[in-house]
Amino acid sequence: MRRLAALFTAALFSTSLWAMHCPADMAKIDELLQSNPPSDATVLAQVQQLRAEGETLHKAGNHAQSVQVLGEALELLEASE
Repeated sequence: MRRLAALFTAALFSTSLWAMHCPADMAKIDELLQSNPPSDATVLAQVQQLRAEGETLHKAGNHAQSVQVLGEALELLEASE
C-alpha cells in the first residue's frame, strides 16, 4: 500500500512540474521571437505553429506533449541563430 501511495504521489508531483515548465518555455519562445526572430519565413511559421500547439496542449492538460512540442520550437529557434 505504501508503494502505491508513493507511486501516486510521485506521478502527481511530476505532472505539476511539467505544468510549470510549459509557461516558462512559451515565455522563452515569445522573448526569442521578439528579440531575434528567424530570418527564414518558413522557420518562423513553424515556430509560431509549434508554440500555438504547445499552448493548446498545455491548456488541455497534456503537459508532457506540450513540453515536447515547445522544445521542438526552441530547437528551431536556436538552430536559426
